Amino acid sequence: MPEQDNHTEQNSVLINQMYQNWFLDYASYVILERAVPSIEDGLKPVQRRILHAMKEMDDGRYNKIANVIGQTMQYHPHGDASIGDAIINIGQKDLLIDTQGNWGDVRTGDSAAAPRYIEGRLSKFALDVAFNGKTTDWQLSYDGRKNEPVTLPMKFPLLLSQGAEGIAVGLSTKILPHNFCELIESAIKYLKGKKFELYPDFGTGGMIDVSNYNDGTRGGKVRVRVHIEEVDKKTIAIKDVPYGVTTTQLVDSILKANDSGKIKIKSVTDNTAKDVELLIQLAPGVTTDQTIDALYAFTDCEVSISPNACVIINDKPHFVGVTELLKYSAEHTKKLLLKELEIKLNELEEDWHYSSLEKIFIEKRIYRDIEEQTTWEGVLTAIDKGLKPYVKKLRRAVTQDDIIKLTEIKIKRISKYDTFKADEHIKGTEAAIDEVKHNIAHLNDYAIAYYENLLKKYGKDRERKTEIRPFETIQVQSIAIANAKLYVNYKEGFIGTGLKKDEFAFECSDLDNIIVFRKDGKMIITKVADKTFVGKDIIYLAAFIKNDERTTYNMMYLDGKTGIAYAKRFNVTGITRDKEYDLTKGNPGSKCLYFTANANGEAEVVTVTLSPGSKARNKVFDFFFEELEIKGRSSQGNQVTKYPIKGVKLKEKGRSTLSGQKIWYDDTVGRLNKDGNGILLGSFEENDRIITFYKDGSYELSDYELTNRFEADDVVRMEKFNPNKVVTAIYFDNKGKQFNAKRFKVESQTLKNRYSFIKEGEGNYLELVTTTAEPVVIVRTGKKKSELEETTMALHEQIEITGWKTIGTRIAGNDMKEVTLVSTPDGENQALSLF
Repeated sequence: MPEQDNHTEQNSVLINQMYQNWFLDYASYVILERAVPSIEDGLKPVQRRILHAMKEMDDGRYNKIANVIGQTMQYHPHGDASIGDAIINIGQKDLLIDTQGNWGDVRTGDSAAAPRYIEGRLSKFALDVAFNGKTTDWQLSYDGRKNEPVTLPMKFPLLLSQGAEGIAVGLSTKILPHNFCELIESAIKYLKGKKFELYPDFGTGGMIDVSNYNDGTRGGKVRVRVHIEEVDKKTIAIKDVPYGVTTTQLVDSILKANDSGKIKIKSVTDNTAKDVELLIQLAPGVTTDQTIDALYAFTDCEVSISPNACVIINDKPHFVGVTELLKYSAEHTKKLLLKELEIKLNELEEDWHYSSLEKIFIEKRIYRDIEEQTTWEGVLTAIDKGLKPYVKKLRRAVTQDDIIKLTEIKIKRISKYDTFKADEHIKGTEAAIDEVKHNIAHLNDYAIAYYENLLKKYGKDRERKTEIRPFETIQVQSIAIANAKLYVNYKEGFIGTGLKKDEFAFECSDLDNIIVFRKDGKMIITKVADKTFVGKDIIYLAAFIKNDERTTYNMMYLDGKTGIAYAKRFNVTGITRDKEYDLTKGNPGSKCLYFTANANGEAEVVTVTLSPGSKARNKVFDFFFEELEIKGRSSQGNQVTKYPIKGVKLKEKGRSTLSGQKIWYDDTVGRLNKDGNGILLGSFEENDRIITFYKDGSYELSDYELTNRFEADDVVRMEKFNPNKVVTAIYFDNKGKQFNAKRFKVESQTLKNRYSFIKEGEGNYLELVTTTAEPVVIVRTGKKKSELEETTMALHEQIEITGWKTIGTRIAGNDMKEVTLVSTPDGENQALSLF
C-alpha cells in the first residue's frame, strides 16, 4: 500500500508539472503568435504572412483573394477562414492592400463577398515602406519548406496607423488607429527634437473627447460621439457612426432606448449609402435638444473606449504609450534607412571597384597577356601580374574573384568598349558614393526627408476624419423622460411604480432618485423601484436633483426632549442614498409641525397658534421664514417658542429670497451651465431670455435651460437679452460688392427660431455685431495691407434705427480689409463675443 501511495503521489506531481509547462507554452504561443502585434512592424503573424505571400505573388496585377489565402497557408498553420478574415480586416483599412470588388463596409457591418469573387494587390505604399529582402531577417516556416520574415522592415508607424486589438491568455491589447498625416508629422517633430501629441482618428468619422486618453495606456479612456444635426424641429439626422459600432447596432440601441422609455421617437430610418445617414422622427412634445442629449446618454451615439497598448518587444509583452511607440518607430526607421544606405554604399563601392578594374584591364590591354597561357592558373597569374602596377589607384585589394570576373568579359564588349562612357559611369558612381556617405553622416536629416517624401507622396485625402473636441457631461437624470408613474402610501410609508392601488404621486424616470420627508422629522433618498419602504407617515416626496442649491425646504419641528419648537431653512445638495437623516435635534418624540419645499427659495409667512392652556400672553402670532438664514440640513434651526403649539397654518405665500440664477456659456462644448465654466452671461430670473448671434447673420432667442445646445463654431455673440437694446451689425453684400451697416431692435421674439437680419444672397456674411449703445468702429480700407486708410465711424450717429429686415447703409466697398469695435460696451460686459 505505501508503494502504491508513493506512485500515485509521483503521478500527481508529474501531471501538475506537465499542466504548468503546457499551459505556459500555450499562453506564450497565443501571446506571441496570434493576439499581440510586434513593435518592429506592427503586425500579428497572420498579417505578416499575408503580406509576405502577396509580395511573392506580386506582378502588378490583381490576385484573387482565394489564391492569396492558399499562398498564405504555406506559412500560416491555421485554417483559411482566419486568414480570410485577416485579409479583409487589412483591406478595409485602405492602406496596405489595393482592393477590387465588394470588401464589405465597417460602417454598416456588411460582410465582404466570398474570397473567390474579390481581388487585391499590394498598394504602392506597402511596396515602398514594408519590403526589402536585403534588410529582412528570415526564418523557416512552420513545416521547414519555406523562408518567411521574422518581421517586415517597416519604415512607418503602421501599428499606430491601423491600430490593433487582440485577446491573449492573461492579457489583451487595444491600440486605437491614428491619423496617417499626423503620425508622419509627429515623427518629423520627434526627429527635430520638438514635442508632439498623438490622438486617435477613426475612418468612421465622428467626434472624440481625448481629455482622458492617457497616451493610450492602461487606465485611459476616450469618449466617441456621432455628429447629430437638426433637420427641422421634428427631425434629426445622424451623419456617422462611432468607432466599432455599425449602423445596425446603432439603430438597435436607439429602438431599445425608445422601447424602455428613455427617449421618445416616432421612427428611425437608415438611408446609409455612400455616406451614413440615419433620420429620426421625434414624437410630439419632444425637443431636438432634449432628444440629442438622450441619444448620447442612452444609446450607442456615444461610446467609451478604453485603450490598452500592449506590444511584443524582444519576445515579451510590454505595456507602452503611443508616444513611446512613435519614438520607437522613428528610431527603428532610422536604423533600417542606415542599413539600406550601408548596403547601397557597399554595392556602389563594388560597382566602382569592378568598373575601374575593367577599365584598366581593357585600356592597358592586359587581356593580351593571357593569350600565351595554357593553364587556368597561368591565366589568373598573368592578369594579377598585369594589374599590379595599377593597384594603388583602387580602393581595395584585388581578389581572385575579381580576376575570375575579368576573364568572363566577352570579346564583343572589349571591341566596343567606350572609354568616355566608362569614365562617366565611374564619375557617376563616385558622386553616388559621396551622396550616400553624406546621408549616412546626416542620417537624421535623411530620415526627415524620407518622412516628408512619404507625406507628399501618400498624404493626399488622408486628412483627419474624427473631430477632436471636449464633451460636456450629461446628467442622465436631468434629461431622462418620465417613463414611469410613482405611487405612494403616505400612512404605511411605501413608494414605488408597482403600487397602482395606492395614491398616484407624479410621473418620473426609472433613473430618478426620490427624496422623502416624514412626520418624525427624518429624510431619506432612494432610487425609483417597484416597491420600497421608506418609513411611515410620509409628508412630502419629490424627484431629487443633486447639487440643487435653489430648492429650499422650510421646516418647523418640535423637539421631543424639551418641547421647544424650532424653525429652519435648508438645502439638500448631496447625500448617501438609502441612508436615513434626522432633520431635528435627534431626540425621541421629535416631530415635524410644518414643512414646505420651495423651488426658488420662497419664504412664506405662517400663523402659529399656541395651546389654550399655555402661559404665553400672545397665543397667536405670525412667523416670517424670510428672517431665517438658509443653512445645511444638519442645523438645529432658530427657536420659535417654548410653549406648546396647537397648529401652524400658511398665512401668506412667500417671495423668493434668492438672487437670480447665474448662467455661464462654455464655448468649448456649446452648452450653458451653472458651474462657472466659460463666460458669465448674467443673472437670470424666470422670464429672462438669451440672444445668440450666428456667423450666417441670424439671431435666435432661447430660454436658459441647461439642455439647450449651441453649435459653438457658428456662434459669434451671446448675451442676456434686453429688448430695449439696439443691435448694430456690419455685413458684406456680395452682389453689391460692399459692406453695409444697420441698427435695429429685435422685434420677432419667438423662442428657438432663427431670424436672418442681413440681406439674403450667396456670399453674404456677417462681419460684426454688437449691442453697444454708442458703437464706434475703425474701418481700414485699401488694396495693400501696408497702405491702408483708417476711418473712424460713430455708427450711432451715422446710421438710423430701422426694422430688422432692412438692407442697411453702405459704409465701405469691397476693399475694406478689417473693422474694429473701439468703444467699450456699456452694461454688457457679461457676454460672449468672437469679434
